[in-house]
Amino acid sequence: MLTRQAEKSHIVSSIELMTQNTEKTAVSASQTALSAEGALTSSMSEGYSSQFNSQRANKIAANAAVHNGVLAAAVDYEGVRQLRRTFSIELKQGSITNQKRSGRCWMFSGLNVCRYEMIKDLNLADLELSETYLFFWDKMEKANYYLESILDTLDEPLSSREWEYVNADLVDDGGWFWGFANLVNKYGLMPADAYPESANSDSSADMVQYVNALLREDAAQLRARHEQGASLAVLREVKSQMLAAIYRMLSISLGEPPATFDFVVRTKDDEDKDSQSAESSENSSAADSSAEKGEKSEKDGEKKGFITGKLIVDKNITPLEFFHKYCSVDLNDYVDVADAPHKEYGKLYELRRSSNMVAGHEIQFANMGMDVIKRALIAQLQAGHPAWFACDCEPFSLRRMGVFDRKSVNVEALFDVEYKLDKADRLRFGESLGNHAMTIQGVDLDENGNPTRWKIENSWGKMVGENGYFVMSDEWFSDFVYDVVLRREFLDADTLAVAHSKPVELEPWDPFCKATRCIA
Repeated sequence: MLTRQAEKSHIVSSIELMTQNTEKTAVSASQTALSAEGALTSSMSEGYSSQFNSQRANKIAANAAVHNGVLAAAVDYEGVRQLRRTFSIELKQGSITNQKRSGRCWMFSGLNVCRYEMIKDLNLADLELSETYLFFWDKMEKANYYLESILDTLDEPLSSREWEYVNADLVDDGGWFWGFANLVNKYGLMPADAYPESANSDSSADMVQYVNALLREDAAQLRARHEQGASLAVLREVKSQMLAAIYRMLSISLGEPPATFDFVVRTKDDEDKDSQSAESSENSSAADSSAEKGEKSEKDGEKKGFITGKLIVDKNITPLEFFHKYCSVDLNDYVDVADAPHKEYGKLYELRRSSNMVAGHEIQFANMGMDVIKRALIAQLQAGHPAWFACDCEPFSLRRMGVFDRKSVNVEALFDVEYKLDKADRLRFGESLGNHAMTIQGVDLDENGNPTRWKIENSWGKMVGENGYFVMSDEWFSDFVYDVVLRREFLDADTLAVAHSKPVELEPWDPFCKATRCIA
């Protein structure tokens, strides 16, 4: 039996408990109300269904998209027909290249610019430069850059944004024009037959996965040794030993790059080629006539075809010697001219932590806008020089047909929606990021000298587009091209002044930085 005091305490405790339960119930009810507000309800879904089924066009669009895919259903045949593949200015390139299942587009595009000039200068029918060679050294340099970044951020909290960026990409395939220039200026070039493609350059994901995994173990070890008091000099020695393992992994995966090679090619001989074509046609006609009579042609076996032209033989040459001797391209004589409308125009910007090698060229771009880009680009093409550029290759594009054009890929009509964000807001909100580099090889100009469409050399092989080439409408160019790397000789004085000014430094996670960091 409770005493009066105990009973009083019990009553007070019961009241407090009831109060607490009431408060908890009220909070719970409030949370339920908050979570329920804004939720998708069955009545809303029923209304959406009613709206959808009330329009006959929705059913037709659904039939087309479900069975054929969104892009195929969105193809506007009138738009495709209007986007013809004739160009008033058109450069003749060698055979199309194929990066396959790798993110080396930035490297292929740079090599396509260089080999075009070499084919023209040496009078060759074709030439492909080794993508694997630069790929090997890009991985080595990125591994060293990552480990140096670890040494640079030893006291950085692992939860910081800086650390998150440093630890994000490692030796992934992506890159930029200045990364290409860094590699060529340091390591040179070589023909593809001196260091051909391999299974792991064609499809790099597995190799990259395990190299990155080892590098992150290395990073953990370096930070642990730092906490134990190891000096920077000691840590750099440890880093050097770590890089030996990375070199071994890359050499096993790609084959060790040759230090020297033999360069052997034969130049074209246009007169002999024309003569041979005429003789071939004449022999074919005679053989056909004899075959009809059941007789053997007297000319059979009389003429043998010989490969003519000058033979160029350069034995035991190094990649740097090859580059300086046979490639007239000065990669330091280019300016990356951008259209980044979310940044102030007329400024030079530099991306912090954007290089692919220690002491290499950081990514810089002169933000001058589309008018400057197109004017200089047309002049460069007219003078017979292609151009490296970067874009967002995904919106309003048809990979199989080789089309970049908003009117030809009319998803707005298919879904009955409108996409209204301008270029600046697409960058700010992460809707559009530069993700692919290609080479511009031609342009069509109207009667007033304005561009209507562009000829694009891709690096996805001959089975996409028209033998590997894409056509890009000028409207799409303005919307989704971000950078074009141009020769200084075709730039106006204002652009050159900006290119030589002190750059404004941008953080690596700036929207435009993110756009340029992950080209693949």
